[in-house]
Amino acid sequence: MTSETLLPGQPLALPLGPFPSLGAGLYVKDGRVRASLVGVPRYEGPTLTISRVRPHPPTTNSVILGVVTRLSPLQATVAISVVDGLPLPAGEELNGVIRSQDVRATEKDKVRIGECFRGGDVVKGTVISLGDARSYYITTARNNLGVIFATSEAGATMEPVSWQAMRCPRTGRIEKRKCAKPENL
Repeated sequence: MTSETLLPGQPLALPLGPFPSLGAGLYVKDGRVRASLVGVPRYEGPTLTISRVRPHPPTTNSVILGVVTRLSPLQATVAISVVDGLPLPAGEELNGVIRSQDVRATEKDKVRIGECFRGGDVVKGTVISLGDARSYYITTARNNLGVIFATSEAGATMEPVSWQAMRCPRTGRIEKRKCAKPENL
């Protein structure tokens, strides 16, 4: 059995041996044990259970995922929906801000927010400060941080071609973005 977080409906691989008694957070469907809660399965005596994992508010150095909701010449506003790999409950998104000086580590004075992000882009970032009462300050100034998902003007999912550009597979048009380096490269 693995110690990875399961999502509702996701099947659980059981070790060989006797079938465990199922506790809270698990059910059987189509002969497979499945999770009914987001959480990590564990044994409590002979009973296998999943206890509910509660998302926590971001702290400094928390990795977040969010959607760009608004752009201005100095900053991009982000609706944070995932903190440290745990999704926030629906309707409880948090606000974050990526300031122009926090987009990349070099040439900070040459950054143009409109050339790095667009509304609707999904961004991976790190919290650098708890900010003010309204929002968290986020940085994308590392290679693995930036836009991870974007839709082109033609409505297609874009593919990264460099750290600062994405291509529409439908039209072949290049659009500027601050791209995150994919995890497996």
